[in-house]
Amino acid sequence: MMAQYLALKAEADDCLLFYRMGDFFELFFEDAKIAAQVLDIALTARGEHDGERIPMCGVPAHSAEGYLARLIKAGHRVAIADQVETPEEAKKRGGSKALVARAIVRVVTAGTLTEEALLDSRTANWCAAVGEASGECAIAAADISTGRFEILECSAEAVGAALARLNAVEVIAADTTDLHLATGYRPKAEFDSGAGEARLKRLFGVATLDGFGQFSRAALSAAGGLTAYLEHTAKGALPFLRPPRITRSDAHMAIDAATRESLELTVSQSGARKGSLLDAVDRTVTGAGARLLCTDIAAPLMDRSAIEARLDLVQRFHDEQNLRDDLRASLRALPDIGRALGRLAAGRGSPRDLGQLRDGLDGAWRLGEKLGKLPQPPELLGALIPDLRGHGALIDLLQRALVPAPPIDAGQGGYIAEGYDAALDDLRDAGAGGRRALAALEADYRQRTGIQALKIKHNGVLGYHIEVAAKHADELMRPDSGFTHRQTLAGVVRFNAPELHEIALKVTQAGAHALTAEAAHLEELTAAALDRGEAIAATADALARLDVAGALAERAAEGGWTRPVLVDHACFEVEGGRHPVVETALAKSGERFVANDCVLSESSRLWLVTGPNMGGKSTFLRQNALIAVLAQVGAYVPAARAKLGLVDRLFSRVGASDNLARGRSTFMVEMVETAAILAQATPRSFVILDEVGRGTSTYDGLAIAWAVVEAIHEDNRCRCLFATHYHELTRLAERCEALSLHHVRAREWKGDLVLLHEVAEGPADRSYGLAVARLAGLPPVTIARAKAVLAKLEAGRQKTGGIAAGLDDLPLFAAAAEQEAETVDALRAELAGIDIDALSPREALDTLYRLKTMMDS
Repeated sequence: MMAQYLALKAEADDCLLFYRMGDFFELFFEDAKIAAQVLDIALTARGEHDGERIPMCGVPAHSAEGYLARLIKAGHRVAIADQVETPEEAKKRGGSKALVARAIVRVVTAGTLTEEALLDSRTANWCAAVGEASGECAIAAADISTGRFEILECSAEAVGAALARLNAVEVIAADTTDLHLATGYRPKAEFDSGAGEARLKRLFGVATLDGFGQFSRAALSAAGGLTAYLEHTAKGALPFLRPPRITRSDAHMAIDAATRESLELTVSQSGARKGSLLDAVDRTVTGAGARLLCTDIAAPLMDRSAIEARLDLVQRFHDEQNLRDDLRASLRALPDIGRALGRLAAGRGSPRDLGQLRDGLDGAWRLGEKLGKLPQPPELLGALIPDLRGHGALIDLLQRALVPAPPIDAGQGGYIAEGYDAALDDLRDAGAGGRRALAALEADYRQRTGIQALKIKHNGVLGYHIEVAAKHADELMRPDSGFTHRQTLAGVVRFNAPELHEIALKVTQAGAHALTAEAAHLEELTAAALDRGEAIAATADALARLDVAGALAERAAEGGWTRPVLVDHACFEVEGGRHPVVETALAKSGERFVANDCVLSESSRLWLVTGPNMGGKSTFLRQNALIAVLAQVGAYVPAARAKLGLVDRLFSRVGASDNLARGRSTFMVEMVETAAILAQATPRSFVILDEVGRGTSTYDGLAIAWAVVEAIHEDNRCRCLFATHYHELTRLAERCEALSLHHVRAREWKGDLVLLHEVAEGPADRSYGLAVARLAGLPPVTIARAKAVLAKLEAGRQKTGGIAAGLDDLPLFAAAAEQEAETVDALRAELAGIDIDALSPREALDTLYRLKTMMDS
């Protein structure tokens, strides 16, 4: 057995090996140590290898999915080595001591999951491959749980941004590629473009790929590498894949990984869905709709007509609440037919998956009938309705063939409806008749023996047998009793009898034949469904698009959002704009979000925004970027009015972060991201920049910020919101005709800072930094010291124009702090020595004057 295990482990490569032994999957050696730690299960030992005990652990086969999920989540890959013959077949092949043959039947990885229990119903599960040829790059990505297959052609520099858009859970590349984003590598031969073309033709049964679009060599390389990997994990049998959809890199708003993270489009910076734009917008009622909305937000469109088509559909559901409510109620009742189809295609489907197809397709048909009667339907709705209908024959077949609630486990039978197959009904009747005969026989045995507790039972080892308590066993042990002893256990004894054997044989044979007949029907029904796989997938897509439109309409009505007006020129006019995530958070605590306008035009395309920290500058910058994203998703936006020109590239450099693993400090990351903006932003781009240059010295930072503003204004000429604390930058308004000054309003009232969160024209009068520091809880002694330093700085600047002038005559902070501490200690000592009750009024006054003098000194 261990020789067989070691051979399979060598084939499994870097995967953990689940080795089937009876009712368990066992792991050995280092695999066992890893699995025991991750799964928190007992690590034992079995036998010896090279003179040492073999570490071992195992999990029950019937509950293996849960353990697989934990291993995959921990970053491991698992090879499943299952029995490929029965013990009886093994004996026929090699005698009584023959080892049951085993083979790796599947490799389970993060990107190749289809099981419902292992997937998040509201998140797509992309597996991606990066290919390259002749200096070009492409990404092929598949979600095998639904059959989606996409190919994106892009430059080498854009690979990271494209993978960030997909949020792929697994990324593979050729083993000759240095791609730090890859999670695994495969032989370079699998990424050969010629082999990739042949593999795609074979997969889709075509002589040419022209019907799918024009494939570059890089695209064929990526697609070939991906399909080869999927064949490897499925051990030869590819899962269901729809024909590939080729996407141009300019079809979507370009958003790099840093900007996605900064704006928290689909996940927050903590990595969770909660707190993201997606979380604030999502009102979908189906898993497929939630997955599509996530895809939409990750990839805003650049085709204005396609965006308008989405907006028309959202508007129809927004304006007609009853229609929206009916739509959402209908969708909420439907199963996820896309993933049910994926499981059936992968060979891991169940009768319940067929039942979900039946119910989902029937519900889609009924919904299509309702929507088809609407007067003047929007263009997109008219295109979706045919995909909802057209499965009449399959629906009828599944309705006739399946019981109302088919089970998950096909092995127990009972999922084919009565009346569908007369021969199967006869077998069931025979089995039912046999079970009635068994009940009658049990009653007869009780009467004959006088043992009222006698029972006829069944198990997998003995089959049908008679069971009595041990105290009654002697009666049945008599030679003339007609019963044959089979087994003695603690407290019970089991017997057989000729009449029981005869009836049991009929019942068992009828049941086995019935199960075989049902299994054949299951295979036929699955084949019938897969024959319409592409059409069913199109229906799933149509339902998801309707769910997204209804959800966006619901969110718009709920929040008072408005339909954006899209134009061809590069304008950005937002009245009463709001940050959807922040507004949602404030609403939960009963607070009101302060809305602000933002008008970027050719004469005022660069706003320089000043004002205090915590005043709302970053929120203002981000909310306008998110409004641009939502508009090109085809959604209403959180504003009173919005008129926008399409944004080809979105950039966000907000907040501080580092990447120490790649040797980059916070300031280096800031400069790398800023450099990318200056290199890539076009006049159609939208850029938000916050505190550029703050990660280095004052003079260096100011110089960098100054130069960046000039470059954006003169060279990139894009729409830009630039927030800064460098008030010196406001002088650029005298030189840059398209730069305008704005600030977030604040005021001090009785020594406290009041943040108004309003954006107004003109520069801020000051930064209010000390007031914010006081709000943050800095000690009063530190605030007092900062005031002294600030006074010297400002006096020096007024005299010489230098930022740091006047500091020379300031004592070191440490010395000043030490002196202040000594004063505080002296005051404490003086106070401790005062007997307040013994002081006369005059003495009390003298003491107070003395303490005041000590403090002033």
